[in-house]
Amino acid sequence: MSSPKLLLAGDVGGTKTNLAIFAMDEAAGRLHLLRNQRFPSVEFDSLNAIALRFLGAGNEGTIHAACFGVPGPVRNNRSQPTNLKWEIDAGTLRADLGIPCVHLLNDLAANAYGISELDETDFVTVQDGLKTAAGNRCIISPGTGLGEAGLFWDGRKYRVWACEGGHADFAPRSEIEVELLGYLQTRFGHVSNERVICGQGLTNIYAFLRDTGKFPQSPVVAEEMKTHDVAKVISNYAESGSDPMCMATVEIFAHCLAMEAANFALRAMATGGVYLGGGIPAKMLWKLKTPAFREAFTAKGRMEPLIEAMPLRIILNDQAALLGAARYALDALDD
Repeated sequence: MSSPKLLLAGDVGGTKTNLAIFAMDEAAGRLHLLRNQRFPSVEFDSLNAIALRFLGAGNEGTIHAACFGVPGPVRNNRSQPTNLKWEIDAGTLRADLGIPCVHLLNDLAANAYGISELDETDFVTVQDGLKTAAGNRCIISPGTGLGEAGLFWDGRKYRVWACEGGHADFAPRSEIEVELLGYLQTRFGHVSNERVICGQGLTNIYAFLRDTGKFPQSPVVAEEMKTHDVAKVISNYAESGSDPMCMATVEIFAHCLAMEAANFALRAMATGGVYLGGGIPAKMLWKLKTPAFREAFTAKGRMEPLIEAMPLRIILNDQAALLGAARYALDALDD
């Protein structure tokens, strides 16, 4: 009996890098997690250093292939992550780690590959869509940044394509969002979706409401923000309903997320489903499962019936990108 194929998978982020070793369970036809560890990205000067630290702490055996999802464009198996000062090269990783088959993927492409590896319990359904829904899919993931990827259905399997839609222009719909755009233009010049729909986006929206005098800032909230993650403070006070400005911040954030998810769904013709990934949606279920969010998602004029037919689901499993990277590594090894 042959030994199982061992795979190194990575989910690289601006805040943390998550690495894991998987074995392919041929009998069950599933990937089996052997070991997993998270590392603070900014404390290392390269992905190579993190991977060497991780591999050195275990003794699983020979790694057959590796794949890393990275935040940014990948060209010729190289990438310079959007929110990190690293340069990542699959060739140097191959040499330093001693793994013969190493690939890089855009992080949202890795998430997209991971969707098919998840169980039904790994999702929360926001909109059922048609029971017979089939065809292309798309995923949009707000976290440290905003990532997007599509899954093209070729009639037999899903083929993933990555994009940088998070850096496309922010398109406001309401009057207050138009004001938000003007405020952010004075700060950043070009205003992308990522300036609004991610963790930093929550901070930017809050600053807009504060600086334009839309709401008085709570001294208690302001003090807590000095020593805690600002986005988390905003979300916590909004969920508890104890601070009007935090509640308004999350209201605008959710509306903008719903709009961009629907925009991308139309561009991808995602009749097979729209998926919300990343760190924020799973922690904001209390807001994203409301009728208001669904109404903002489906409000596309003549295209409303098409959007209403698309399933909309939130990914709960934070290892989707790891599973997707491992699946890609396995498929590349088998090709």
